[in-house]
Amino acid sequence: MQNKHVIFQDWGTVGYQEAWDKQESLFADTVAIKTQNRGAENPQPTPNYLVFVEHPHVYTLGKSGKPENLLLDDAGLSKNQAEYHKINRGGDITYHGPGQLVGYPILDLDNFFTDIHLYLRTLEEAVILTLADYGIAAGRYPGYTGVWLDPDLPTARKICALGVRCSRWVTMHGFAFNVNSDLSYFKHIIPCGLDDKAVTSMAQELGKALDMEEVKQKLKQHITVLFSMQLSE
Repeated sequence: MQNKHVIFQDWGTVGYQEAWDKQESLFADTVAIKTQNRGAENPQPTPNYLVFVEHPHVYTLGKSGKPENLLLDDAGLSKNQAEYHKINRGGDITYHGPGQLVGYPILDLDNFFTDIHLYLRTLEEAVILTLADYGIAAGRYPGYTGVWLDPDLPTARKICALGVRCSRWVTMHGFAFNVNSDLSYFKHIIPCGLDDKAVTSMAQELGKALDMEEVKQKLKQHITVLFSMQLSE
């Protein structure tokens, strides 16, 4: 039986390693339940979580990433008060920091749909709809994940990056949505390995800082509807 109940948690501002450890714990618990359920007469429903968080300045490199896409050495990281982590999601290098809304859906896709590409497209769609709420037209860049502005033009710029891990149809990691981000930090990396593509934020596009809580509520609502979730705090 599919369990579409999702527990929403807002972790506030949390260091990357602490958040990764908490994610790994929720992820491991869910995978353990799935393992126990195999052949069980009364299988236990698997839980689902949607986590929102902001991180202090940090660069993360995915499994397929190239370390040389980080343009800072240890001294440069220290000067910019930034950390660096190699992690187990897909994708290349990306930046997280204050003003960026990071979402970690830890879902058992057996409760929704077992299609990782549809999963990624659905997360992208939630961000696209949120941007539309603010009058920002966004879309997809053929061949790449994430959400882009002017994807068909030379002015193409990325506003949301995606990188996920999925094992036994349980997901972790997720998306990084530039709301009020300090975009200067992207100058220290080749974002997602794309050296000819710009990045942007909602604040950059609208010329003003956004109410992060309002953006969270809108995005949370779009995710809830698109996945047919039953969300609880």
